[in-house]
Amino acid sequence: MNARQRDENPAGIHLPLDPLPGHTSRGRLERVLRRGEFAVTTELNPPDSADPEDVYNRAKIFDGWVDAINAVDASGANCHMSSVGICALLTRMGYAPIMQIACRDKNRIAIQGDVLGGAAMGVANMLCLTGDGVQAGDQPGAKPVFDLDSMSLLETIRIMRDNGKFLSGRKLTTPPQVFLGCAVNPFAPPYDFRPIHLGKKIAAGAQFAQTQYCFDVPMFKTFMQKARDLGHTEKLFLLCGVGPLASAKTAKWIRSNVPGIHIPDAVIKRLEGAQDQKKEGKQLCIDIINEVKEIPGVAGIHVMAYRQEEYVAEIVDESGVLKGRQPWKREIRRDDQLVAERLDHILHDEITETQVDMVKTAH
Repeated sequence: MNARQRDENPAGIHLPLDPLPGHTSRGRLERVLRRGEFAVTTELNPPDSADPEDVYNRAKIFDGWVDAINAVDASGANCHMSSVGICALLTRMGYAPIMQIACRDKNRIAIQGDVLGGAAMGVANMLCLTGDGVQAGDQPGAKPVFDLDSMSLLETIRIMRDNGKFLSGRKLTTPPQVFLGCAVNPFAPPYDFRPIHLGKKIAAGAQFAQTQYCFDVPMFKTFMQKARDLGHTEKLFLLCGVGPLASAKTAKWIRSNVPGIHIPDAVIKRLEGAQDQKKEGKQLCIDIINEVKEIPGVAGIHVMAYRQEEYVAEIVDESGVLKGRQPWKREIRRDDQLVAERLDHILHDEITETQVDMVKTAH
């Protein structure tokens, strides 16, 4: 029996898995990590659209290559389809989303409601973020909330899950069964504080972490050594953030304009010296994956390929991180086709005389 079959509810792909001892969720990502398999997650670029097909088309390219998909929550303080909305669509089709929750836009009342709503839809993974300031986005006149930060958000959801109550103390009828995640940036000063800060997030409830883009492997190795020394990797699954760079020009712009992303000069020189910079950016990502996957304590990778999502499958395949394992893949089923044909018949076939007579009789 392969991993995909073990990680699918036979009663329906949209339904949660059976609970397992020691697991706080009923989702695939936690199962993959706790089995000791190298996990792969990615991000879905949220559409500026109300069309669900825009989400499904973007998710399809990840089929069979990733264990979970981040539903981004207005990253960079720019408005797109909501994380909750994307999760509703993804869970309906059987995908395993990671619902990002940013504290910038909602107070604790709204956030706790979203946690319950997400869990009810089948969301098994939630990533707690403070969120970028509104001045970073294209609507700087928006009013920021920041009722909670990432630390207190982790504590809030942990209390809801483990204690079965809201922050007010009121009891929940059914607590959310979720796997809690956080973000960590080993590449932003103060560097020595980053492992300590991660420890505080673990204490608050974080069970997995996704890092900022890694373009400096020696710096990441230093961070991981300190994280291991503090015992963090025994309590949390850490996924290293990676991604392709489209060109040296893009790399320079990101380094100058996006806070928290560190790109060494050597990386830019490598891209500048390439005949095909986009292809070299993809190869650079693969090379970094091959280095970080050997670092003790690294449990997986988080591939962020903004506007280059078509490269995710190639990057994962050529890096060999799956070692022959195939993550869950949505497959067309016979009943799907039957339903589609029936709907097409109802919507497009001409109304028969018998049907018209039935309507007349009814009136």
